[in-house]
Amino acid sequence: MADLGKPHFHNDLGVPVIHVGSKEFMCIGAKPPFDHPHVFLDMGADEETICQYCSTLFRLRASLKPGQAEPAECVWVDQVGVASGVAA
Repeated sequence: MADLGKPHFHNDLGVPVIHVGSKEFMCIGAKPPFDHPHVFLDMGADEETICQYCSTLFRLRASLKPGQAEPAECVWVDQVGVASGVAA
């Protein structure tokens, strides 16, 4: 089961870098049903990390709020239309 307490990001666009406003999040690779295992990523003291499944590079951007991404289309929205990991 996916952890909806953390933001979830995907890379359906195939961009080389996704800028995010969260240091802890889940990568799902592509949107379901083509997603990879939903993996927890934690940048720790670093400013970027790479998903070990899809090789997407995630880079922290301080101007983004937690749960936001650039490009914004990379935030995964679940079936009921709520952005995963973002309080409504």
